[in-house]
Parts: sequence; structure tokens; C-alpha cells
Amino acid sequence: MEGGVTKPNKTEFSECFKIIWGKPYIMLLALSAGIGGLLFGYDTGVISGASLYIRDDFQEVERHTWLQETIVSTAVAGAIIGAAFGGWMNDRFGRKKSIMCADFLFMIGSIVMALAPNPWVIITGRLFVGLGVGIVSMTSPLYISEASPARIRGALVSTNGLLLTGGQFLSYLINLAFAKTRGNWRWMLGIAGVPPLVQFILMCFLPESPRWLYGQNRIKEATEILEKIYPANEVEQELKSLQLSIETQKEDERSTGDGPFSKIKSAFGNKIVRRGLYAGITVQVAQQFVGINTVMYYSPTIVQLAGFASNRTALALSLITTGLNSIGTVLSMLFVDRFGRRRLMIVSMIGIIVCLVVLSIMFFQASIHAPIVSVIESNHFGVNSTCLDFKMASSPASWNCMTCLRASSDCAFCANGQNIYNAGACLVADTVTRSTCRAQHRTWYTYGCPSKFGILTVLVLGLYILCYAPGMGTVPWIVNSEIYPLRYRGTGGGIAAVSNWVSNLIVSETFLTLTEALGSAGTFLLFAAFSSVGLVAIFLLVPETKGLQFEEVEKMLEKGYRPTLCCSKDEEIKSAS
Repeated sequence: MEGGVTKPNKTEFSECFKIIWGKPYIMLLALSAGIGGLLFGYDTGVISGASLYIRDDFQEVERHTWLQETIVSTAVAGAIIGAAFGGWMNDRFGRKKSIMCADFLFMIGSIVMALAPNPWVIITGRLFVGLGVGIVSMTSPLYISEASPARIRGALVSTNGLLLTGGQFLSYLINLAFAKTRGNWRWMLGIAGVPPLVQFILMCFLPESPRWLYGQNRIKEATEILEKIYPANEVEQELKSLQLSIETQKEDERSTGDGPFSKIKSAFGNKIVRRGLYAGITVQVAQQFVGINTVMYYSPTIVQLAGFASNRTALALSLITTGLNSIGTVLSMLFVDRFGRRRLMIVSMIGIIVCLVVLSIMFFQASIHAPIVSVIESNHFGVNSTCLDFKMASSPASWNCMTCLRASSDCAFCANGQNIYNAGACLVADTVTRSTCRAQHRTWYTYGCPSKFGILTVLVLGLYILCYAPGMGTVPWIVNSEIYPLRYRGTGGGIAAVSNWVSNLIVSETFLTLTEALGSAGTFLLFAAFSSVGLVAIFLLVPETKGLQFEEVEKMLEKGYRPTLCCSKDEEIKSAS
């Protein structure tokens, strides 16, 4: 029901399967809206591979870390704007039109990127795509949530997360498929325009959210949709719940105004909504500051940092992380309505922290055991090809591969031709020297160094993803679809989504700079520290919403949530009443 469930103890994935088997129309709505998650995931993943080849085509991108970060993070900046207006669009024009608007922006952005003659046009296309991502990131879960029976709401909203991770996996397959094709990165980015076209066509034939329709006094249309979603004996009860919710909302709007800024002011002025925002914003910020999108946006680069120089090898190994992300999301669908939102996030955060600390140790060991730089090897390519910083060094004998790469963006490491772990050369990072190095059947390194810890690092990275996906990957979006009073769901979800994208922008825009300043080990240790703070914040501020009626969530927030180490659902319901 819109207002909650009568038997929360039975909200399990098996019941979800049983319900959609009897009413497949529910799954049609969820999957169609969930294509927004696919777009979200594809954009997240595709740029990580495309950027490897954009660097090869545009030398200024190769030389300037800030330009690489800008190409990646401009979409995030666009998403902040999209999410900021997404809540208002949802309430003003409806969920369906908002999704279709996002599709149009996706298609425009994909075409612009595919035809881009220089990096700045790519950045422009990324901005359009980001606007679409920001809108759809909050609209798709909201549409699914409002077009689903509440007792299987968590599992169905998780389909959006499943399609998101599926989009990431698909993007890496597309990246691999076009890796050796002429205009490789153009195809990678251009194909992103196909899924939004499919979703746009589907949404033309699908209904608006029943809740939004009821709010527009289109009661007959809302009733017809509810009859397709709920058993006949529950439709009347759902309509009453909608009526009560809409009446409360309109009364609230009369006192506070219905503009976006008025709603934001009203949201923070309402004690219940404010406490809901504490929880909603906390989980969204924590989701980003565990460093997940450094892995999603820069996964092949991180694999290169682990010691795999080949673009194709980096892309292939990155499939491990995206594949595990999809598996973890399936696990979330299976368990989110059984074990609860709060418990999954806490367990997920503990696993994330452990993995980040181990990754930090791995990268530190790889750094101190990096191959040394040999003056003889460097001079083998000619004095003019040797990196200037190495030639001017007071103690070149102390240099190793990592010292070379960190010295300057103009320095690169050419591995030993006999054994990549033996002494190599520190050379000028330009296309001519790179070609000379490779012509001698040597490996060219610009981001990471040859490392015997490489495979183990990739495996730990995969474990990190497996810890992240079932909890912090999907649950924050579910929490934000449940934590707010119905009349504030668009506004609250928009505010939380903006906080997610602002955090995303900070992380994605600084990752490469951090690796240059702190090293890979220091960067992942910093994310472990952020994750520890996030774990404490989630424990203190985020209540369990599993199986609770929206009214019960409101009562719990009104009274004030008090965390306990082992709080069962029944105890929380009791404390809320």
C-alpha cells in the first residue's frame, strides 16, 4: 500500500517474485523506469575506458591531470544541476515527463561527445549527459517506488540498482569491443544514446505515477493504474491513503508555498523531515566518500596503478569489478527486505573499510618494491630521451619507477626488456619516446609500475566491490524513497540526490590529484578514514525502515531516533508508536 504494509514480516524477495508473476505489469513498469539506472551505470563505466583512448588522441589530456578529471567529473557537475531541479520537475510535471526529459538530454549529449573535435566539446557533451543522469538518478527510484506494492518496494527499487550495475558491466564490454576500432572512444560514448531512445519510446506507452496523478485530481487514471498493481481488495485502502496524503500535502503547501525554495525551507523547518534528511543525506554522502566512483570512473586507471600497463588488459580486468558489482546488487535484492536497510549498510561499511586498508597496504608495498631506475638503461635511449628531472636529480641511484612517475607528468617508465621487474629507464613522456620504447618490446608505464602484487590488488578491489554493492550500492536510494513523509518525497529526494552528486564531484575531481600528492596507498587510506566516519554517522542517524508503514516512519522520526546495537524491527515499531 502507499501508506505501508499490513504484514511487514513477509516482505521478502520470494514474495516479490510471487506478486510480479501474478501481475507482470508491475515488473514492466519497474524495468522500463529502471533503464534510467542502466543509463546512470553506463555513463559511470564507459568514461573510465574511453578516457584511456581520449588520452592517446589528445596530448593535452595526457599531460594535464586536471583535464582528465574535468572530462570525467563534468557529468557529475551536470548531475548536481539535474538533481537540484529534478525534485521540482517531479512535482511540477510528473515522474514520466521528467524521465523522458532526461532521455532527451542523454541522446543530445551522446551525439555531441561522439562527434567532438577536441576535449572541450567532449566536456560539453558530458555536461548534457550529466543533467540527464541527475534527473534520472532520483526519478527512476521514485517512479518505481510509487508504482510498486509497498511490501515488495525494496526489492523492486533494487532493480534500478541492478540495471545500474548492469549498465556499468555493459559499458566495459562495449569498451573492450571497440578498443581496437578506429574512433574507439567515439563509438564507446556515442552508443550511450541508444538506451535513452528505447526508454523514451517505452515511456510514451506507460502511465504516470498513480500518486502524482491523484495529486493532480486525475483520480480515475490513478485508480486504473492501482487496479493493475494491487489486488482488488487493497485498491480502496490505497486510494484512501493517497487521499489523506494529498490533502495533507495541499494543506502544507497553502501554509508554506509550492515553489522549490519554499519547499526546501519548509522541509528543513519541519522536525520530521529534517531528521529524515539527516539520514537521507548521510547515506548519500557516505556512499560517495567510500571512494566507489573512483573505482567506477577510473577502474582501468587503478588497474594500471596496480601494475598492468596495457589498456586492453586494464579494461579486461576491470570487468571483474563490474561483474562483482552486478552480483552484489542481486544479493541486495535478495536480502534488503529480509535483513533490513540499516543492517546491510553497517555490514557493508565494515567490509569496505577493511578492503580499503588492505588496498592501501598493497599499493604501499608495490611502491617500495618498484623496479629501480638505471642510468645505463635510461641513456640507452639517448640523453635527449631521458626525463629531465632524473638527469637533474642529486641522487639518481635512489630512484625507482614510482619516483620517476611522481617526479613530473613529463616522466614515464620504460620497463626492462628482459624482465619487467629488473632495472628500467626513466624517459620523457611523449609519443615519440613511447613508440621507441614499445618498438623494443618493452612496456611503457605512465600511471603505475610493474608489481608482483598486481593480481592480488585486483582481487581485493573485487572484494571491495562485493562488500559495497549489496549495502551501500543500492540501499541509500531505497532509504531515500522511504524516509520522508509522502508530501516531501520529491523535495527530500532531490536534496539528498544533490548531496550525493556534490560528494561525487568532489571525489571524482580530486582522485588523480590525490594519487599524485599522496600516492595510491595514501589515497585509499584516506577513503578508509572517510568510510569510518560514515559508519559512525550511519549508526547514529539512520533508522531501520524495513517493512514500516510511512506513518510509522513519521512517528519514529517525530519521537527522535535512538540507535541501539541490536534493534529489531518490532522494537523500532514499538518505539515509533
